[in-house]
Amino acid sequence: MESIHLNQLSTCSLDVRWIGERSTNGITTSNLTFQAAMRQRRAASLVRPEGDGPFPVILYVHWYEPAAANSNRTQFLEEAQTMAQCGAMSLLIEAAWSDREWFLKRTQQDDYAASVSQVSELRRAIDLLLAQPGADARRVAYVGHDFGAMYGVVAGSLDRRPSCYVLMAGTPRFPDWFLYYPELQEDEREAFIRQMQPLDPIGHVGRLSPAPILFQFGVHDPHVPLGRATAFADAADEPKQVQTYEAGHALNEQAKQDRMAWLRQQLAI
Repeated sequence: MESIHLNQLSTCSLDVRWIGERSTNGITTSNLTFQAAMRQRRAASLVRPEGDGPFPVILYVHWYEPAAANSNRTQFLEEAQTMAQCGAMSLLIEAAWSDREWFLKRTQQDDYAASVSQVSELRRAIDLLLAQPGADARRVAYVGHDFGAMYGVVAGSLDRRPSCYVLMAGTPRFPDWFLYYPELQEDEREAFIRQMQPLDPIGHVGRLSPAPILFQFGVHDPHVPLGRATAFADAADEPKQVQTYEAGHALNEQAKQDRMAWLRQQLAI
């Protein structure tokens, strides 16, 4: 396996550059970029309630579905604005998979190193969120869908700052996705599975405890069948809840409403 330390974390300045903002009904949405890694800037949106805080905070990390218009940081924008009306401040970040062609550009040769870098980027995003005036470091929620859920688990096993997690339609192992493309022969497949095993979320999700976890799965999800969903949730320690929906990989409006209600309870807002 490639020798790359999972706990590596960039020490360069966040170098936040504010691009613009707009305010509606007391909610301010600001666009920015920040130094997510030594050679990688990422875009993000900060959704802030009116007032001085302290505000509970939420880091939202979107899904990957190149055919969907919301396969980017806008996926959770409406939800973040609703949560801001309840008093929560949210950061919605760009990730490697914000590029619609990302999956076809990547290769299994690079997946391990790229995954380690993505974990580091998520931890930097938490740094950025908690550096905002009024952020309450005792109430930190992480919400991730698809790859956002999977990488969030790995980041959370190293970084104890999130106090609760919503994991949406995540699958327990990275090869569940990465073996879709490019195609590998049998020996290469087995070698790749072994290489990625130290990063697989199923081996990290148990370390999120005692932070509460809400799992959300669609019963018609072609990418996360029931067996995978059950294995992932079973690997987590208590406290946890598992909710399933008559939905596919995108989940549905009921999942959104349940998620927001759960977050309001966990963040005491």
